[in-house]
Amino acid sequence: MPAPTNDELIEPLFTAMHKLGGSASIEEQEESVAEIMKLSEKQLSEIHRGNRTKFSYRLAWARTSLKRYGVLTNSSRGIWALTSDGQERTSVSFEEVKKYVQGLDRNEKQKKTETEEPEELKELQWQEHALEVVKNIPPDSFERLCQRILRESGFTSVEVTGKVSDGGIDGKGVVRLGGLLSFHVIFQCKRYKGSISPSIVRDFRGAMVGRADKGLLITTGTFTREARKEAQRDGAPPLDLIDGDDLVAKLKELEMGITINKRVIEEISIDESYFKNL
Repeated sequence: MPAPTNDELIEPLFTAMHKLGGSASIEEQEESVAEIMKLSEKQLSEIHRGNRTKFSYRLAWARTSLKRYGVLTNSSRGIWALTSDGQERTSVSFEEVKKYVQGLDRNEKQKKTETEEPEELKELQWQEHALEVVKNIPPDSFERLCQRILRESGFTSVEVTGKVSDGGIDGKGVVRLGGLLSFHVIFQCKRYKGSISPSIVRDFRGAMVGRADKGLLITTGTFTREARKEAQRDGAPPLDLIDGDDLVAKLKELEMGITINKRVIEEISIDESYFKNL
């Protein structure tokens, strides 16, 4: 079966927000909606564009519809929450939501929502461009990029090993917390255009055991839902995962190869009383 449509995701998303306590990150929403709808890995991993899956893309539309309907809101930190109206409701009808949003479009004389991307997806256009650039650099350049990211993020003694016989380990480093505790970390860099499977996560964990306190798997691709579960599986050393979206977000934060030009917008108002009192 194909990935659910925008409309089909509206009601499960609203249910998920209540299930998650009224607030959630996008990742938490995706996981909860997938469980509620019992979606298969194939439905979740079907690509829309770049690293963006159709499921993720269409869920963004569902969020925007619920926000315009007045039951969902979001903060500048990327956390979504039910409004007071959303908290009072126990359910919504996607037909009612769709009809309301279409009415807004007519009143505001806008194009139909099918031709306008949600604001959060417009903001991701630079991410797709940056990710495409990173995917096309040579493998050794990607390893050096990961090394630089870790150094800029506070790691010390960061080395790139890249030995074929080293169990898939590309490098190691040390991270110190609060100047008191230090952890030895090994990392693996995968310049992928597809999805990382659970078997790759298991293999990396096997190479990590007994050699480091933590493991970090960095990729330009994505991780399947099962791979993410494997990384945090009970009874096994947890691994930290950085996918392509996380990677370019970190590059932006550190301003590594990404320049941020801030614009100042003037708002001008005329004080007529000033001129009358001259």
